Amino acid sequence: MAGIDVSGLGSFIRDQRDQAQMSLRQLAKAAEVSNPYLSQVERGLRKPSAEILSRIAQGLRISAESLYVQAGILSDRAGDEVVTTAIASDRTLTERQRTTLLQIYAAFQSENGSSMESNTNEKTQ
Repeated sequence: MAGIDVSGLGSFIRDQRDQAQMSLRQLAKAAEVSNPYLSQVERGLRKPSAEILSRIAQGLRISAESLYVQAGILSDRAGDEVVTTAIASDRTLTERQRTTLLQIYAAFQSENGSSMESNTNEKTQ
């Protein structure tokens, strides 16, 4: 898992907020985070947790996965977005548990992708 690119993430969140025609205050309220904190995230001064990213995604009405990809928590890949969104939004799990499950899911997908490629290569030879 790569480190979070806070400046790129902040720009992405700001762009999504602008597209949704929301003020910083409106998004902060919808995501249940403070105005100053959200402003610092957008300016790349804060590194938000997976839980905060999930709440921001809900406030923006975009998938949490897209923010996780922007943050570097998940790599961009083909897969079932419903699964990652469900994991990211499950309030019965702790932030650490959600992050761990998302990492395990991504590892399984990567492993399956590698085995599918090797199977395809074996068939063509």
